[in-house]
Amino acid sequence: MDAIDVIRAKRDRQRLSDEQIDWVVDAYTRGVVADEQMAALAMAILLNGMDRAETARWTRAMISSGERLDLGAVGRPLVDKHSTGGVGDKITLPLAPLVATCGAAVPQLSGRGLGHTGGTLDKLESIPGWRAQLSTSEIAAQLRDVGAVICATTPGLAPADRKLYALRDVTGTVESVPLIASSIMSKKIAEGADALVLDVKAGSGAFMKSVPQARELAAALVGIGVEHGLRTTAVLTDMAVPLGRAVGNAVEVAEAVEVLRGSGPTDVVELTVALAREMLRLAGASGVNPAEVLASGGAYETWCRMIAAQGGSPDAPLPEAAHRHVVEAPADGVLQSLDAYAVGVAAWRLGAGRSRKEDPVQHAAGVLCLVKPGDTVERGQPLLELRTDTPDAVPAALAALDGGWRIGDDAPPAPPLIIDVLR
Repeated sequence: MDAIDVIRAKRDRQRLSDEQIDWVVDAYTRGVVADEQMAALAMAILLNGMDRAETARWTRAMISSGERLDLGAVGRPLVDKHSTGGVGDKITLPLAPLVATCGAAVPQLSGRGLGHTGGTLDKLESIPGWRAQLSTSEIAAQLRDVGAVICATTPGLAPADRKLYALRDVTGTVESVPLIASSIMSKKIAEGADALVLDVKAGSGAFMKSVPQARELAAALVGIGVEHGLRTTAVLTDMAVPLGRAVGNAVEVAEAVEVLRGSGPTDVVELTVALAREMLRLAGASGVNPAEVLASGGAYETWCRMIAAQGGSPDAPLPEAAHRHVVEAPADGVLQSLDAYAVGVAAWRLGAGRSRKEDPVQHAAGVLCLVKPGDTVERGQPLLELRTDTPDAVPAALAALDGGWRIGDDAPPAPPLIIDVLR
């Protein structure tokens, strides 16, 4: 095999053979294929695509580059969830303990935020003492004892994806659907779950801005799952407006706890319950009603046990921002829109997110959406509350919000939160 031949094949719109895919992924992981060569191949894939069989084989090669978790002794059906990322998307936090309370086990290996989308691990690290990095034996033990774990991916899972992901980020090839799908699924399949539910978001705050784009990605993800014998469902959800009212780290944890105690924003509750139903269906535990369990506060005890098992103190006060700035309504009317991307960028600029993977985040920084589209407002009423430890960041956050919301006379039609389900 030769890297140039593989690059030329995809450049000329040929289908890559299984042998070519296996060789190039393995060779790149070992350093035999150089970054510039893999960058050229990634660009060729972006421009010319891969069919379903190629994408499945590429995913298999990335899985084979590392280890697979063996969680078979947990004693419960294993079901995982993955979100393609959004603004205010704290759904994993109440969802994992809810599904565990209903009888399944949730091995939720998560990541950190980059840019305007938040990271689950960044949110949880605002809890004093909580740690993200667990060994494989710790993950298995916590799944047996608690039923849910949210932690960082172990270093041995799909190392080819970790290397290729960093390369795509700096070579303009992030948007390739086959490479996105194989990146997500290689890690999820290597986790060893029996089933997977994907929350594929569409809208301004999502990676996929349109429903057709999100549907294409969802179909690719489900196709890979089917090819690998993993029971997979994709739920297409709206990300034009931030989920819930809190966007940031500690503020999202606080909102997730509200949901786990039986209250919280209706959209967060709706999506948590919908995804839980699908996870339990795939796990064969659909006899339990997750809506009733969540409303009763029954999942909160599992949350406390999950946090404590990873060294966190569920009762400890969360970080509070040193500075707050309120954005007021300039006129009477109805809030007609609140752009998720604008709010996400504002939270990022306040310190809740990062520009580079190595950057720190402010745990207390973020944005509270005090009103949502459809709410009636009066002149001078607080619309948004900006929180940060660095007041100098407020002007940049306000600039990001400029044009990100609109007040008018009539209430806008409420789009459905759940757009479609692909099985």
